[in-house]
Amino acid sequence: MVDSIGSTPLNGSGSVSRIAAPAAAPSVQPALQQAAQRAPAPAATTQLSNLARALAAEPPVDSDRVGEIKKAIQNGSFPILPATIADRLLALRLNWDGHEAA
Repeated sequence: MVDSIGSTPLNGSGSVSRIAAPAAAPSVQPALQQAAQRAPAPAATTQLSNLARALAAEPPVDSDRVGEIKKAIQNGSFPILPATIADRLLALRLNWDGHEAA
């Protein structure tokens, strides 16, 4: 049988004994050495910085998608849903996910 928590009194003297102090915290130095060993090689760092420069050189725009939207607006077939626009504006303002269902 299992007794419920708090229903049985403390056994023994009724006092609480001290527990052993925690072991000394491990040194931070080995963690720093491991991080330095896992750091990317200079060649990889150069490749990453070159990639970052290449991506920053042009805007992240899908020009085909922009063209489709422009054509839809000109044709009058682009759906303008005020409720969706309002929901997304509120989501942006209140830092919500505007695509989740209500």
